[in-house]
Amino acid sequence: MTLPDPVRVTLPDVTLSVLDAGSGPAVLLLHGFPDRATLWRAQIERLLDAGYRVIAPDLRGFGDSDRPDDVRSYRLRHSVADMVALLSERGVDRAVVVGHDYGAAVGWALAMSSDVVRGYVALSVGHPNAFRTAGLVQRALSWYMLWFLTPGVPETVLPADDWAFLRRWAHPGTEDDDLVRTHIRDLSRPGALTAGLSWYRANVDPRTFADEHPLDMPPVTCPVLGLIGADDIALTEAQMAGSAAYVTGGFECVTLPGAGHWLPARHADAVNEHLLAFLARLD
Repeated sequence: MTLPDPVRVTLPDVTLSVLDAGSGPAVLLLHGFPDRATLWRAQIERLLDAGYRVIAPDLRGFGDSDRPDDVRSYRLRHSVADMVALLSERGVDRAVVVGHDYGAAVGWALAMSSDVVRGYVALSVGHPNAFRTAGLVQRALSWYMLWFLTPGVPETVLPADDWAFLRRWAHPGTEDDDLVRTHIRDLSRPGALTAGLSWYRANVDPRTFADEHPLDMPPVTCPVLGLIGADDIALTEAQMAGSAAYVTGGFECVTLPGAGHWLPARHADAVNEHLLAFLARLD
């Protein structure tokens, strides 16, 4: 299946490239670092076949969307506002949201703050407080977040030797496929790597990186499904399973055996199976 051509959607302070297709109940798909909306290719195809409307933006800084220069423009609250504005501009009152990686962080924040979300599927990244309280093993796996904060250093190291470090670290065992080539092609564009890293620089505070005290956040009142790969390079099952404590609308955690971090692309069949079953329970 050929994906629909994206449209340019101008929002209050950013213009996003957005895939919008189908005419049924709306599903909003949010990618993370360093992806674009095409990460969801397999999910878009299945959702359209199943009669859903799919809205999949390139988040600010990624893909063909605007890349603001100001690091503060990448604070999560701005992307949450982008998604509220995008759904309104597209004429959508309520949607099921699906997020992966940093898109999952946006999704959690959106589910906490807006009743536009009627159900949420979090891939890889659990609730922010579950992440904070997941212990030292999770902090150790998150070492790269602190490294990303130093301007100029990852911009020099990551592209070196044909992106050798990125291939070995982010894609162990699969260092050259369509997903890797898309990441490298996107990140190689002028300013794109710094824009992606700005998500970390805007939202990760080294002073509180090891703080395990939960923050005061409103509960997530809609149903939530969490999917976590058993072999994720950066995230533990504990930070996903612990999300149950912060969801009042019902929470299910599914661990996918043998799965790594890039669930939508590399474990598409399992993601599609659980996603469609979750949607069926909501309809």
